[in-house]
Amino acid sequence: MGKILIFGHKNPDTDSITSSIVLANLERALGKDAEACRLGKINKETEYVLNYLGIEAPRLLEDVEDGQEVMLVDHASNKESIDNLENSTILKIVDHHKVALNTAYPLYYRAEPVGCTETILYKLYQENGVEIDKKIATLMLSAIISDTLLFKSPTCTKEDVEIANQLAQIAGIDCNTYGLEMLKAGTDLSEFSIEEILNLDAKEIDLKSVKSIIAQVNTASIDDVMKMKMDLEAGMQKTISEKGLDLFMLLITDIVNSNSQTIALGKRVDLVEKTYGVTLENNTALLKGVVSRKKQVVPVLTENA
Repeated sequence: MGKILIFGHKNPDTDSITSSIVLANLERALGKDAEACRLGKINKETEYVLNYLGIEAPRLLEDVEDGQEVMLVDHASNKESIDNLENSTILKIVDHHKVALNTAYPLYYRAEPVGCTETILYKLYQENGVEIDKKIATLMLSAIISDTLLFKSPTCTKEDVEIANQLAQIAGIDCNTYGLEMLKAGTDLSEFSIEEILNLDAKEIDLKSVKSIIAQVNTASIDDVMKMKMDLEAGMQKTISEKGLDLFMLLITDIVNSNSQTIALGKRVDLVEKTYGVTLENNTALLKGVVSRKKQVVPVLTENA
């Protein structure tokens, strides 16, 4: 059938991009013709990682041809994947999120409740006896640091930390020094438009019957991002109108102090107030200790919806 295309979710983050590269490398080592691709613009944090290693970003993929063989990483949802995913044949999924995808055929599916897809991929390399070189180790380590916010996120597991330490030894990298520089690089929003900021890491999620988008941006200074509040709200309101959303929740996450300021708009902002026991003032509230959308936002909002 030709080359197998491997890609992560739309609005790709560091885990999504690096996992595509890392899995493609593994598949090639096992004799498959595989290519890493991406479904969106590279963010600043991922750009830092790729520049550090001197490697090019994967090819941007707009759609897939009928019958194209693909593998998915860091997502298992039609909404987060390429628009015409149904045209493809999914051979493999490696992910650490909830299952939100149905197929009419069996496939290889590997999902584990860990902080990062790369933690699972590390084990796949070990299980298949494929060596992890310095470059692959750096890609893996970067994603684990990113997804766990340098091991501070509640999604971080003991396994993530143990594997990250092993990868750091292979890569010859000090986790804290490299990790902080990488995370800070990802907080530079100066070159992005309001629309791009809102789409850097945005996910369309149905919280039971509540149609929502939950977006997240990382920062070293919440105050700096809040200076754009009026423009951010205008962009959020535009998206609400265009997509018929019940809720648009933006998380502005402080990577230094591990808190998030939220801006919430839509007819179901009461869900945010109810869930976190806060009162939105001018559409915003501080959510102390909340840094993980996957563990501290989506499941609790869904439970209260």
